[in-house]
Amino acid sequence: MENIILGTAGHIDHGKTSLVKALTGIETDRLKEEKQRGITIELGFAFLDLPGGTHIGIVDMPGHEKFVKNMVAGSSGIDVVTMVIAADEGVMPQTREHMEICHLMGIEHGLIALTKTDLVDEDLLELALEDIQDFVDGTFLEDQPVIPVSSATGQGLDDFLAALEKICRQLPERRFSSIFRLPVDRVFSMKGFGTVITGTLTSGQIRVGEDIMVYPKRIVSKVRGIQVHSSSVNEAGPGTRTAINFQGLDKESVDRGDILSTPDTLIESYMVDAGFHYLKSNAKPAKVRTRVRFHSGTSEILGYMVLLDRDELLPGEDALVQFRLESPVCCIKDDRYVIRSYSPVKTIGGGVILNPVARKYRHMDAAVIQGLTGLAADDPEQTILFFLSLNGYKGLSFNDLRIMTNLSDKKLSTTLQKLLAQQAVIQTDKEK
Repeated sequence: MENIILGTAGHIDHGKTSLVKALTGIETDRLKEEKQRGITIELGFAFLDLPGGTHIGIVDMPGHEKFVKNMVAGSSGIDVVTMVIAADEGVMPQTREHMEICHLMGIEHGLIALTKTDLVDEDLLELALEDIQDFVDGTFLEDQPVIPVSSATGQGLDDFLAALEKICRQLPERRFSSIFRLPVDRVFSMKGFGTVITGTLTSGQIRVGEDIMVYPKRIVSKVRGIQVHSSSVNEAGPGTRTAINFQGLDKESVDRGDILSTPDTLIESYMVDAGFHYLKSNAKPAKVRTRVRFHSGTSEILGYMVLLDRDELLPGEDALVQFRLESPVCCIKDDRYVIRSYSPVKTIGGGVILNPVARKYRHMDAAVIQGLTGLAADDPEQTILFFLSLNGYKGLSFNDLRIMTNLSDKKLSTTLQKLLAQQAVIQTDKEK
């Protein structure tokens, strides 16, 4: 892979930001309060080019429990995570919560940086290593490298980079949607440039001169300039940290949580259906209707989680659910999301979006349950038939099906032709 997004995760004050600075020379804490308190509050960003030619965009995520929502926003689009654990403290509460969030976001590749090794003796270092082995047992980090490092002395940094490069070489080819999407994580103004929006480009491509729409507000603006890794480029592709300069766009009109995409492509919805995993660490069952915080991309939206296939959900179980939200969201099928409880705020679960434009159903509706179960199985024919059946005689356009199914244009076209030949569907016009 040429472009990789690396995220740092872990407990507060375990040395995530110091490690990034030691590796890149870039100070990711930019706020005055962050420098005064010595903690990361907002997402920080840096970049690094590995000797083998891989371009790494780094997202430095906050570790304090009060800023976990910012960590969730930063986890969108990450390919590899570095779980940072301090040798003088070992595994702590936010280490565990960050691990759960990584699992829920579908992150499957990473390594562990055992930091602050200059502050401990050999015995304490050995205890920390044993603690880590117990912690990663049964997770995606089991059997992954644990690299002792010191950001203060530089010890172990070369070993860390070598391990990171090896992991990057072994990453499987990613499946990207053809739809351009960039969840917004930062908006600012630069003198002489105007409004700049940054985020991780999760799918599709963007080029200078193109019109882009800000969702769900549906504001259109023209791309004036693009930067990747602080270098100006004419276009950017998926898996890159991207900064976009817009022509005539007011900074106040865009917020973190918005999504940039091609005009009239995404569909806004107040309801989405999903597969949901309720974390084993939860103390009690989830009820049929639960007040929650829905995190998708870089957004956090209040709403309710409604169980579709049962009356209660036990810790560690999976279910089909519907989220009924207070503000519109722009998802596509197979997007990952994280759910946090309303109060007290705690990560309780997450999963995969199945139907991004849902409507209300009867509780325990057998046809709906069967249809959503089919969506989870990733059968293209059943997926198309499910969405067409929900929309009835009104039908759906090719673009609507493209968003709802998350199938490539080629796969969608060939599957539709097959269904037309079987007379399972009808086409009312030739327009896409």
